[in-house]
Amino acid sequence: MDSLQHNFQLKITNRQIIKLTLPVSIAILVPQLNFITNNIFLGHHSSTALAVASITGVYYLIFASIGFALNNGLLALISRRAGENKPDEIGKIFNQGIFIAILIAALAVVVSYTITPTLLRAILHEPEKAEMAVSFLKIRIWGLPFLYIYQLRTALLVGTNQSRYMVMGTIAEAVANVVFDYTLIFGNWGFPELGFNGAAYASIIAEFVGMFVIYVVIHQKGIAQQFALFKNLRWDKRNASLITAMSGPLVFQHAISIISWEFFFILIERNQQSDTPQAISNVMRNVFGMFGCMSWAFASTSNSMVSNIIGQGKHDQVISLINKIVKLSTGISVVLCLLLNLFPRLFLSIFGQGDQFITDGIPVIRVVSLAMILMSFSVVWLHAVTGTGNTKVTFLIEAIAIIFYSAYVYVIMETLKLSITFGWMSEWLYWTSMFIPAFIYLRSGKWKKKII
Repeated sequence: MDSLQHNFQLKITNRQIIKLTLPVSIAILVPQLNFITNNIFLGHHSSTALAVASITGVYYLIFASIGFALNNGLLALISRRAGENKPDEIGKIFNQGIFIAILIAALAVVVSYTITPTLLRAILHEPEKAEMAVSFLKIRIWGLPFLYIYQLRTALLVGTNQSRYMVMGTIAEAVANVVFDYTLIFGNWGFPELGFNGAAYASIIAEFVGMFVIYVVIHQKGIAQQFALFKNLRWDKRNASLITAMSGPLVFQHAISIISWEFFFILIERNQQSDTPQAISNVMRNVFGMFGCMSWAFASTSNSMVSNIIGQGKHDQVISLINKIVKLSTGISVVLCLLLNLFPRLFLSIFGQGDQFITDGIPVIRVVSLAMILMSFSVVWLHAVTGTGNTKVTFLIEAIAIIFYSAYVYVIMETLKLSITFGWMSEWLYWTSMFIPAFIYLRSGKWKKKII
């Protein structure tokens, strides 16, 4: 029992926070670097490919975020069992997560082959872009089962204080993505030149490689045996219901969040006269992913540690823990945003789109930078709500923020037809609307009676 306590019950220190967060940040950063790598190669292939990637990228992100939501629900549950010193329950929860992930992935494939093509052809006003997007997504969606199973390793390794093992699979995925982007988009090294669709094949291969490597690591390190992973794989109604109750609201939360982002990108495509605004917005999505990876890592740490210490019965230490995480998250975000604002031309130039692209993109970077600082503390407070087990509250907070966000972008982009600089100011409203209710709820202490 002492050994289990040493391994699984967390201490409320800056060292513990950093120890959990750094490997998670690397695991989040590398996929974002993969997105940027895709866009750099596509940008050098054609401006149209980079523009269409804004639509296809956000579409895939909708389903990826559903897996992320499932992972967050599992993370809260696994962390709670770790804090309670119930390692035998961890493997059971994880195994049910695998079943649910595969079912969701199968549904996503069906939707992408039936409903999505009709929607894209009806919504996008340029038929050529619509057909490019449909062709790409029919390939890209097959990477989802690999991605979902790969994502679940975060819940397992972070929830059991073994996040350092995440890095190996992440590096393998990154190397595979760069190699196959280079070979399949342009037809290098004797491979066929597949252009835009080459990025889809490259991403699928990379996700499979990342999944394969991390599960080899889990097996070799004895983690699979420790928690009896993949043994007695059968439907467990009790744990499946528990996961659904925890992750269900989060799935809807993340889905509507990214769908609203897709709504924004579609409005850009409908109301701008060139590919440049779409391409810039696609790059801003990469900025959020790359420069915001530390904030998302601290958010995962907030979820895990809050759930863990509640499992230890230390409810009175939750707010002080959140404040510690917020100071670290916001401090790092400010530094990263300062660097981005000092060298915006250098960053934008790597996409190979010319001087006008850079000139138009710099004001948007300024807007997005402030949004990322707001995100750095808002997302920590929101994920702390998830850590308490009150995922219905998390969903309600997100829903309120999305209503404000969607109304704003519709008025700015569709009614007033202003520039994307004003459109991206929607992120200021979004993160502020998320922070205020999360802060009020956690300070109220109403979560203390929740049992998961």
